Amino acid sequence: MDFLFNTNVQFFIAAYLVGGIPFGLLLAKKFAGVDIKSNGSGSIGATNVLRVVKETNPALAKKLGIATLALDAVKGALVLAVAYFVGLSEATLWGIAVLAVIGHCFSPYLGFEGGKGVATGMGVMMFMLPLETAIALVVWGVSAKTIRISSISSLTGVLALMISTFIIHPQMAHAPALFIGFILFYKHIPNIIRVIKGEEKRVV
Repeated sequence: MDFLFNTNVQFFIAAYLVGGIPFGLLLAKKFAGVDIKSNGSGSIGATNVLRVVKETNPALAKKLGIATLALDAVKGALVLAVAYFVGLSEATLWGIAVLAVIGHCFSPYLGFEGGKGVATGMGVMMFMLPLETAIALVVWGVSAKTIRISSISSLTGVLALMISTFIIHPQMAHAPALFIGFILFYKHIPNIIRVIKGEEKRVV
């Protein structure tokens, strides 16, 4: 058990546990009295919070959606920030980023189920690759305004981030960023299938 006293391991565990906190589920239960795991898409992310709570309280739905988005984005980045100031290596920081996203998508508090990981992914990427993430957010925003299908907008932003990473930082080790992108696409497979079938709902 000596490995548990290793600073890197402690931060890896913290990243996974903090990343797994289901803020959307907690906020919706606390302030709207609804279980988003049993309603809508069943996801714990901001989009499902907005969709489910909007049915009974549109004004509250927007506030809870924004809060969920912000908290999901910040939780991974917060662990990264502490690790950075402690002086951990870039390789360790990337490990923390990956584990924070895994924590959200496969939460230990929800039987290893979770959300789609986009907000948490963007949060850690904003810390690690701010310029690429800014480009991704612009692409996401344009897609969200024009296409109005959350999953397509999110994946378009992720794809833009991956491509811009190779252009802006061609010499970096791309494996961690690509792995995060793979997780996000994997979690969206049901959405992709619905898009192909023309069944994916638009955000209204």
